[in-house]
Amino acid sequence: MTHAVIKRGEATVATRKQILAHVKKQYGVKPDFPWDSTAHAVLRHKANRKWFGVIMEITEGDLGLNGHRVVDVINLKCDPIMIGGLMKEPGVYPAYHMNKGHWVSILLDSRIPSEKVFALIGMSYDLTKPKERRLAGVKRRERPH
Repeated sequence: MTHAVIKRGEATVATRKQILAHVKKQYGVKPDFPWDSTAHAVLRHKANRKWFGVIMEITEGDLGLNGHRVVDVINLKCDPIMIGGLMKEPGVYPAYHMNKGHWVSILLDSRIPSEKVFALIGMSYDLTKPKERRLAGVKRRERPH
């Protein structure tokens, strides 16, 4: 599996390596490898350990495509209202091994520009971040100690 930067026309396509560098810089997150393999990299929030993404090596057949080639995908949580529109784009599929009503799989050798993948990572991060707790109508961080 190649992890180099791929260019399609003028747009740069996100790769595993680019995504891992982006989430480290943007969110301070390093990948977790819960299955003793670097083939599947889980991206988690530090505070609540919830997943906001998982990069996996799967076969094209796992996405419902013809072929047995191993490809990289990233699963991201998405606003359910957006999933129908996203699924019309080349390279976006129903989420592999995730709730298809809330998650999508993005083929990382597809025509989706890295900027769009990074924006979708941001949405997934926001949708899965810890909820702020409230105590008597006051945000926790604003409470006197």
